[in-house]
Amino acid sequence: MKIKKILSVLLAAIMMLSVVLTGCGKADEETGKTGDEVKAAKKIIVFQSKVEIIDQLEALAEEYKAETGVEVEVWGTTGDDYLQQLKIKLGNNQGPTVFSLVPGAESEELKNYLTDLSDISFVDDIAKNMANEINSKVVGIPYTMEGFGVVYNKSLIDASKITDTASFIQMLKDQKAAGTNGFSLSQESYFLIGHILNTPFALQANPLDYINKLVAGEVKMQDTPEFKEFAELMVAVRENTNNPLEVNYDTQTGDFATGKSASIHQGNWSYGMFKDYDVNFEMGMMPLPISGNDKIAAAVPACWYVNSQATAEEIKAGKDFLNWLYTSETGKKYLMEEFGFIPVVSTMESPTLDPLSASVSEYAAAGKTIGWPNSYWPAGIVDVYLVPVAQEFFTTDMTADEFLEALTNAFVEAGKAK
Repeated sequence: MKIKKILSVLLAAIMMLSVVLTGCGKADEETGKTGDEVKAAKKIIVFQSKVEIIDQLEALAEEYKAETGVEVEVWGTTGDDYLQQLKIKLGNNQGPTVFSLVPGAESEELKNYLTDLSDISFVDDIAKNMANEINSKVVGIPYTMEGFGVVYNKSLIDASKITDTASFIQMLKDQKAAGTNGFSLSQESYFLIGHILNTPFALQANPLDYINKLVAGEVKMQDTPEFKEFAELMVAVRENTNNPLEVNYDTQTGDFATGKSASIHQGNWSYGMFKDYDVNFEMGMMPLPISGNDKIAAAVPACWYVNSQATAEEIKAGKDFLNWLYTSETGKKYLMEEFGFIPVVSTMESPTLDPLSASVSEYAAAGKTIGWPNSYWPAGIVDVYLVPVAQEFFTTDMTADEFLEALTNAFVEAGKAK
């Protein structure tokens, strides 16, 4: 009898356990989520390439958690190898929930990881041609409109006199004679070559067609007038200014803020770097004037994307984060006041624009902008192929033609590596 009783109790326990497990299994089948996935929805990971806003983004993460209860972990990066880091993380299924990419070649390459964001609440309010669309679906929410060119000290340079390559080179010589560094690049990949090389591409009649032909070996920079002037200007930079390989971003912006450099090649994002300095001069932005160019380069520098390989709960949490960022008072304050972004959504208005952002807005309003065809270069070309060429150029007596030949070969090799 005792044995029968024990067996009866065990049988009952097994049946109860079966019911519990069946219930759990049913719940998971209905939701499609495991316990870990539900828990993950209470935390999202944000990974993005703009080092200038990392501190502000971490502060925003704290505010988001306070308002919504959802934790935001911000991953840092040096910026130079961001894309490679991101691809490795996504490929290993360890990717972030929300991340940034440059719309164009980068987003096309990683399109299988991009969630359809067409149902984001404010998507219809995004300025025309600013959202990143692939296959007629909005997959990227634009950060801001940004512009870059020659950021200059108005007390040292009269921009009205810098109208072509010759006058720019003369300015470099005049500043050097006066004991001032006339112009500065810096060692980081885009600040060394990625941005400044954009201008001769943008001045082509059909920039995308030119890129395709360059990669295919059908055209050469050394045979193209705008690139020949670009190389002439770069030789003058090498001969009359501080070696950019010995200058990092902090030094570049610091020397400009303290009057040691008369101008730098940068964008409106760099204004945030001046907050720790007592800047006592007016600044503005002017075009890189090769071939008489009178326009600055302006476009969407990056977009936010949500990882389509994340769980359904994480994807929803990522979308919720972007909705909050662009519609809540706290989110909008951070975008415009803390990040210094120029609004790209019609429901947002910036109470104040810093001098560089104001310059970008003025050029855009006047229709004096060129695009960013560099976003359509072969993915990864700047870090892997162009930087070594630029490093060699600034450490040798490479001629202008040799420089252009090396850059042309870099595009061909990058195209082969696709």
